[in-house]
Amino acid sequence: MLPGLGISLVSLGVVFYFADLESFIQALRLADYRLVAASATITLLWLVVRAQVWRTLLLNRPTHKDTFFAVNEGYLINNLLPFRLGELARAYLLARKSGMGFFQTFPSVIIERLLDLGMAVGLLLATLPLVVGGSWARPAALTAGVLVLVLYIGLFLLARYRTQAQALLNRVFTRIPLINRRVQKFLPELFSGLEVLTNGKRFISAAGWVLLNWVLAIGQYYILMQAFFPQAKLLWAAFSLGVVSLGIAAPSSPGALGVLELSVVGALSVFKLDTSIALAFALVLHAIQYVMTGVLGAYALTRDGDSLSGIYHRLQSLRKDTSPTDSAPQPDAGTDNPGNQDQPGERR
Repeated sequence: MLPGLGISLVSLGVVFYFADLESFIQALRLADYRLVAASATITLLWLVVRAQVWRTLLLNRPTHKDTFFAVNEGYLINNLLPFRLGELARAYLLARKSGMGFFQTFPSVIIERLLDLGMAVGLLLATLPLVVGGSWARPAALTAGVLVLVLYIGLFLLARYRTQAQALLNRVFTRIPLINRRVQKFLPELFSGLEVLTNGKRFISAAGWVLLNWVLAIGQYYILMQAFFPQAKLLWAAFSLGVVSLGIAAPSSPGALGVLELSVVGALSVFKLDTSIALAFALVLHAIQYVMTGVLGAYALTRDGDSLSGIYHRLQSLRKDTSPTDSAPQPDAGTDNPGNQDQPGERR
């Protein structure tokens, strides 16, 4: 945890060092909070679509309601617990709610992240030439789009020939016993999770939902940015989102505190914008995400009769478990309550 905490502290120190506290407070006071509220509404819509992205990758087996709450529980845990445990947590929680196995739900999280990675890289590569300028900007942006398309096609081919790919990886990992013992547990389930990508219609549907999700994210950035910079342009929002999406991959404290703020301020500094106002925008952006997912995630945990400490200990056991015959971890006897049970009609 220490390197991540150190990076977060250094990031916060840097942005506050270059910002003027008086101008920062003034920016918060003068912001158009009607636009802040509109941005928060789009954030909620973004979460609804994000749940549909994941549900599509799971072949629509869980209900949208269960998927939506599991997504928010995952974000809440990511914001409060270390090691990005929220990704494991949401797969575990949805597996328990839907009756699916953990190793059926977890591969879809990896696929979702790969699709996001393609969008993030594509968005950054497409906007960077427009930010820098030059006659090569349009060809470079088109090249970025082609690269994203190649990545998506690569995922489709990996899924299409997953048996051959799994056999190849098995041969590689058998030479590394320490890794092989752990990988053999989930490798078959991981490749079975790629099954959704072999269905062209389903893959296009998932990619379409991902694209809509990112369009909403750009819209959320743009509207919130106008609350602080009335002259804001759509390019500023798109470029900032691309930078932030890759920037928060760096080690940090839970919730990417400090790293997100530094990424936003750094991205907006390219447009010669005031650092203090950019920092105010970044903190409000982060606060909206924290509050929205925090309220929804806490409600979902309470509804399911769970607690952060209980989830944390179960995820620790899940990470340490190396038995190849285990499936999704089950709650300890005596810990369930009526809130853990699905209501009639909720389970498919």
